[in-house]
Amino acid sequence: MADHCADENRAPLATVQVVQSTNVNDENKATNSASSADDSTKATSVDSAKAPSGAPQAQNAEHRPKQWQLADFDIGRPLGKGKFGNVYLARERSTKFIVALKVLFKTQLQKAGVEHQLRREIEIQYHLRHPHILRLYGYFHDDTRVYLILEYAARGELYKELQKSKVFDQVRAATYVYQLADALKYCHAKKVIHRDIKPENLLLSLHGDLKIADFGWSVHAPSSRRSTVCGTLDYLPPEMIEEKEHDERVDQWSLGILLYEFLVGKPPFETASHTDTCRRIVACQYSFPEYVPEGPRDLIRKLLVRDPSRRASLDDVMTHPWVVEWKGKVLTKDAAGDALKNE
Repeated sequence: MADHCADENRAPLATVQVVQSTNVNDENKATNSASSADDSTKATSVDSAKAPSGAPQAQNAEHRPKQWQLADFDIGRPLGKGKFGNVYLARERSTKFIVALKVLFKTQLQKAGVEHQLRREIEIQYHLRHPHILRLYGYFHDDTRVYLILEYAARGELYKELQKSKVFDQVRAATYVYQLADALKYCHAKKVIHRDIKPENLLLSLHGDLKIADFGWSVHAPSSRRSTVCGTLDYLPPEMIEEKEHDERVDQWSLGILLYEFLVGKPPFETASHTDTCRRIVACQYSFPEYVPEGPRDLIRKLLVRDPSRRASLDDVMTHPWVVEWKGKVLTKDAAGDALKNE
């Protein structure tokens, strides 16, 4: 059972002055200037005409795809690190647009044998346009590194917020579940299965909106049925544990696991032993703490169903009475901003 590492280890770049900005792309401003970053790069074509207003754009009168290079960006502080490189706050020089620049080392990618996985991740995420999916604006590479130009999610990982809060209240849980179901419905309509929904792969915007951020285990599956085992053990459905064919309904199972973790603080099948966890998943053996209300219990029961054909659809999730009652009840932009100030 493969556990996917979402971010990359810290890696030094060319010496640059740090970008310090409390403003993000909602305002399309950044405060401090930064000195140049010099690096000779080989650019990969990007159809930047599809980027939103203010995002890095092609400056070409003939409307050819922009040929990006590192010198186009002022590089700021590290945002995250992991197995293959690092993620930095960055600012596109001509527009002053704030982005997250993900820097991956080719040697590390080759050593792990994940070049194909990265290509697939880029191909999938680059063509997705949804308010709850992190945008991939473009990409380029040089002799040693691959660079992904990503939307900047100012509040960072949902996982860290859940760690701080221990559990989410019903408003946050219902709002996030609704937003995620909406994004997954869009993906499934595009024949994209995510296959690794978990808190570590979700980010939050400045105003607290959820963003699916990692498509490393995603697949574009026109045939709609796959048999590869991937993702994170606690979130795997029975059909993947048993290495059977699976389809997009694996994402509904993961949504049920996620909702349970939002309300309880840990996944429902978690044990100290991988073998016991697998056994409990296949048997759908879990229980609720007494404090979990009946509304979310009902939705979780309808998602954590062994037979994929009997799982609640994403439309069922979005129209579930508990979700309709609680989503966005208090989680407005102003409320999210106030919460951020109090952190």
